Amino acid sequence: MRETICVTGGAGFIGSNFVLQRMQEDGASIVNLDKLTYAGNLRNLESIAGDPRYEFVHGEIGDRGLVRKLLEKHQPNAIVHFAAESHVDRSILGPDDFIRTNIDGTFALLEETRAYWSALADEEQKRFRFLHVSTDEVYGSLGPNDPAFSETTAYAPNSPYAASKAASDHLVRAYHHTYGLPTLTTNCSNNYGPFQFPEKLIPLMILNARDGKPLPVYGDGKNVRDWLYVEDHCVAIATVLRGGRPGETYNIGGWNEKPNMEIVETICDLVDEIAPRAGTSRRDLITFVKDRPGHDRRYAMDARKIEHELGWKPKETFETGIRKTVRWYLENEEWVRDVTSGSYRQWIATHYSG
Repeated sequence: MRETICVTGGAGFIGSNFVLQRMQEDGASIVNLDKLTYAGNLRNLESIAGDPRYEFVHGEIGDRGLVRKLLEKHQPNAIVHFAAESHVDRSILGPDDFIRTNIDGTFALLEETRAYWSALADEEQKRFRFLHVSTDEVYGSLGPNDPAFSETTAYAPNSPYAASKAASDHLVRAYHHTYGLPTLTTNCSNNYGPFQFPEKLIPLMILNARDGKPLPVYGDGKNVRDWLYVEDHCVAIATVLRGGRPGETYNIGGWNEKPNMEIVETICDLVDEIAPRAGTSRRDLITFVKDRPGHDRRYAMDARKIEHELGWKPKETFETGIRKTVRWYLENEEWVRDVTSGSYRQWIATHYSG
């Protein structure tokens, strides 16, 4: 009997990369439940739209009736929960959607999953997994010499987004310890790669550099993040889904700590190389803007647990991954044009003005 995975938020950046990767590498069927907010894009999944192993369901995780029908119909062996509002800047300006989706939505999904799982036969219960995809931002901020975040680091979220993800992490943990639901949680560092909505740092800088527009850098540009190529993250999720211990958390990172200014300068140099233009370097477009409220200074992930227990580590270096990413955005003009529509341009203009 073919395994079936239910993916929530599978039309988003990481979710769509995960669905495409699993469809190519596994024999499983995938049911993709996505609300299709501004960051969800079915064009990401055009290549598998006609595959009989794949089905798209338009809806939200907070619609318990829909989720119940979906689980009853497809009888999944696993749920991989990506669906979330994820942009810190948007959470600062309007936290409501983050509370509704990340907390209330995860609660609704857990309740329907618990009811579904409780009715399974013993062997099917043992095989079932609920994997919750989370973020390193739940741990707060690090000083320059602090050790990297581990799975035992105390939570200290500093933005509405991070707080909403921390709350959802705690709910997932509680459903394992209280009800026995076989959950897994992954907390990952900053992702980059194909299909990322261009409000995030790397695609925004690539596209602005291409077009000769200002490159807005918060504060002094010295905020440090750990960067992971999205395909490596998707392999890590699949690895945890297959071999992770129920109730456990696994940190996923790229071992690539870099300040934002280095990221932006690297992108400038790559765009200059791949799409040269007469005149000055794209580095001259860098513009410092007022720092965002509560901007965490440094994130770093200790990913030794997943490596020691499950044998996963990233394949891409930052140098190889960022080159692939810059080239993808420069070569996929139609995709970029479709997602950078009027509502996106209005958001960028409002948020980064001044």
